[in-house]
Amino acid sequence: MSARFAHKTVLVTGAGSGLGRAVALAFAAEGARVAVAGRTAATLDETVALITEAGGTAASFTADVSESTAVRGLVADVVERFGSLDVAVNNAGIFRGGAPLAELSESDWQILISVNLTGVLHALQAEIAHMRTQESGGAIVNIASNLGAHSRRPGLTAYATSKAAVSALTRGAALDHIQDGVRINAVSPGPIATTMSLRPGETEAERATRMKAELPLGRVSTTAEAAAAVLYLASDDAASVVGADLVIDGGASA
Repeated sequence: MSARFAHKTVLVTGAGSGLGRAVALAFAAEGARVAVAGRTAATLDETVALITEAGGTAASFTADVSESTAVRGLVADVVERFGSLDVAVNNAGIFRGGAPLAELSESDWQILISVNLTGVLHALQAEIAHMRTQESGGAIVNIASNLGAHSRRPGLTAYATSKAAVSALTRGAALDHIQDGVRINAVSPGPIATTMSLRPGETEAERATRMKAELPLGRVSTTAEAAAAVLYLASDDAASVVGADLVIDGGASA
């Protein structure tokens, strides 16, 4: 195993399960000190336990990204604990959908925008504010979606809007802050082997059958495959990659 992130501190939001957990584990396996953040302490502690059992270093921090003061406090706590913030992965997000736009409730719209978009804004502002004070700068990867800037589906307009805005926010922030030494990019996953890609009542076997027909690749992406894209963009291998939005969706939006 390589040690691309040895002696670096990595913050991953939404790290209590799914892609966030996979990303946290992948960074730890490559030598990073990993700060796992989210709203549920119990699941974050599970992620930390998996990392420490594998010989890695991690700590958990509870925070709600929709609250700017909480995110500023999160970054301050991470830096106090580990001494730096070198990489941040803004993965926290929620999925709501299934109804046409005319039937979308105002509360569903507000929570999607609050978490998926404003939460990323809060994280970026707090992370950049610290990273640009470091001589080494930093790298940030935002998790957008193939639904949004790259493709749309009926009933998912609000979710797609929130994620398309993350793509635009990423590109704008990348241009605003590359001269500060902060390199910002995005990953836009399609269906991944997590509960989020399961339809209500659907089994994994039923999802596999559906994906054979729906995706050019014929299957969902693994969490490890999506995590590998995140680590690439955060690494020195991508030193000249600025404002990119890397789609990992098995050809769905090709």
